[in-house]
Amino acid sequence: MLIDSRYPLWYTVIVKMLQLNQSPLVDHNHNLDLPAKIEALLFVADEPVSIRHLAQVLEVGESEVKAALEQLAAHYGKRGLRLQHKDGQVQFVTAPEAAPYVERLLGLDTSSQLSTAALETLALIAYRQPVTRAQIEAIRGVNCDGVLRTLLSHGLIAQIGRLDQVGRPIVYGTTFEFLQYFGLADLSELPALEEIQTPVTGGEQHEAGRTADETATGEEI
Repeated sequence: MLIDSRYPLWYTVIVKMLQLNQSPLVDHNHNLDLPAKIEALLFVADEPVSIRHLAQVLEVGESEVKAALEQLAAHYGKRGLRLQHKDGQVQFVTAPEAAPYVERLLGLDTSSQLSTAALETLALIAYRQPVTRAQIEAIRGVNCDGVLRTLLSHGLIAQIGRLDQVGRPIVYGTTFEFLQYFGLADLSELPALEEIQTPVTGGEQHEAGRTADETATGEEI
């Protein structure tokens, strides 16, 4: 190595090491396995990352990424983080069991809750997505503009496209925030409908007084 007398010896050595990609801060002999590499990428990502993008960055097949994600999910099963999946994307979130402590640390206000109308609408979207406003209103029997605005403003649902028909109505679906709100890893963890359906009695039917006024009030949480 040639020594440039214009600079201190230590400077010349460091420049040469960096040129050779042999920084003393990096152990190039220590090879991370694929789950560890994915763990690092998800840790620094500020939004959900697609499996396809992970495969491209790591120069491996998508099937290999999926297998590594399964290993990570098993590893974090009893820890404070969870892997969350939706529409081919994945991200790290805190475990739902840790929610009270996270809320206390961050000083979050959790006193507000979703109204009955918002929960009904959210459940319809979760189980029937993608779904249009007209389809939701046909089932609930009331105008849902206000409720949809509330759910959109809280990030629990999103406009995910439009139907290819007259008027091109907007279709709605749930979001990653929905999964976090209910502590789900993915939509497959939603309870099966037969597990939660109960006979509807007269007193459990939609209240007669519930009208288009929902649009005005928005059934805010």
